[in-house]
Amino acid sequence: MGKGKYSVDQVIRILAEAELPGVTAASVARKYGVCEQTITRWRKKYRGMNSSDAKRLQVLEEENRRLKKILAEKELEIQMLSEVIKKNF
Repeated sequence: MGKGKYSVDQVIRILAEAELPGVTAASVARKYGVCEQTITRWRKKYRGMNSSDAKRLQVLEEENRRLKKILAEKELEIQMLSEVIKKNF
């Protein structure tokens, strides 16, 4: 997945603007050039968070992604070594 158009701080500000009374998600989406679905997805992900919480979430997600990649590489290595051992014996 590519990096988004808006930073976490900007997303939090956009969501705060969308929560103001009398403002619709559609108008905010038009203003920032995103679809309403994006506003909804951001709400699900960042609801109730402040900027520092959202940044911490992003760091944890990246670390989790990195650890999953390492685990997958190790599992593949174990599988390959197991096949080599089976062929030799």
